[in-house]
Amino acid sequence: MATDWTAAHVGAISAAPPASQLIDAGDFTRISPAIDIWDAWPVQQRDGTPLVLKDGVQLWMALAAPHFADPDERHGHARIHLFRHENGRWDHLGPAMPEGFSPGSREWSGSAIFDEASAEIILYFTAAGYRGETEPGFAQRMFSARARLADDGRLTGWHALTEVIPTDPAFYMPTSGGGQIGTIKAFRDPAYFRDPADGRHYLFFAGSLAGSQSAYNGVVGFASAPADQPDRWTIAPPLISADGLNNELERPHVVHHQGLYYLFWSTQRHVFNPDAATGPTGLYGMVGDTLAGPWRPINGSGLVFANPPQAPAQAYSWMILPDLSVTSFVDDWGSGTERRFGGSFAPFVHLRLDGDKGGLVS
Repeated sequence: MATDWTAAHVGAISAAPPASQLIDAGDFTRISPAIDIWDAWPVQQRDGTPLVLKDGVQLWMALAAPHFADPDERHGHARIHLFRHENGRWDHLGPAMPEGFSPGSREWSGSAIFDEASAEIILYFTAAGYRGETEPGFAQRMFSARARLADDGRLTGWHALTEVIPTDPAFYMPTSGGGQIGTIKAFRDPAYFRDPADGRHYLFFAGSLAGSQSAYNGVVGFASAPADQPDRWTIAPPLISADGLNNELERPHVVHHQGLYYLFWSTQRHVFNPDAATGPTGLYGMVGDTLAGPWRPINGSGLVFANPPQAPAQAYSWMILPDLSVTSFVDDWGSGTERRFGGSFAPFVHLRLDGDKGGLVS
């Protein structure tokens, strides 16, 4: 049974919630004036730690698109790009997958792991729309694909493209509806996790609750696979439900820390139900003793930290790594009234977690 994230939880958020530091112009560097980047993740080992190449470099992926005057246009052109990361420097390697390989008209968020058994990279990703469509649709399907890692960090020989989690309409709504920002239904963002307790494999994802009577029906869903059969995925009912409260629990992922499981997601102020309770744009999460739950909202409300009140949309799409470092991207930064889309990697921050409580290291 899903654990509910409720209006009572969100109502417990203080009037001055814990917030990150304000991002200034000197805190980040654009990758290129020609492209914007947003949701990012490293290639990880199965235990969640980033894969380190022989020269000490990490390989990362992020959504990228050409720079547009209106940054919202980027979603209709998104592709997964590769980056090398070393000592705070980001080097752009171009699209991860070759042109025409992905089955969608765009590529949305996912995760990637190094598979020791095959010495290949496995990418789990969201295919948005369908290849060749004349108008970008919003149907979402989750796929896996494999590639070989070249010496220069690029990925070659892509193969084994598989729809890894076909939807189950008993649990999750279809995603073929309209595309107005904030109202899109979800079946996306597969995030890999291996349970250290028994070795089972999991993919957590953002979904929308089937049969809901509310326009605000976001859930965290998952699929699992046996420890010895990591590609035999079985979809399951939602784990966390925000039915009636919030439309999008985006990029959900799990970190195991000091014997507890922390399930994190990102969400924005404008996707809360205004007739229920509204929280700030920020990182939210729950904690449990096992992946089966029951889950308890971190800090009693679910909010781990928010953007600062002077810049309530300055960063988004937070991802927590096993060392509790946190990556995100620079969104609408600065304290002025004019929108300024950063379109680049935000400075890393660091979490502290202590049982059911958590926040930023000051």
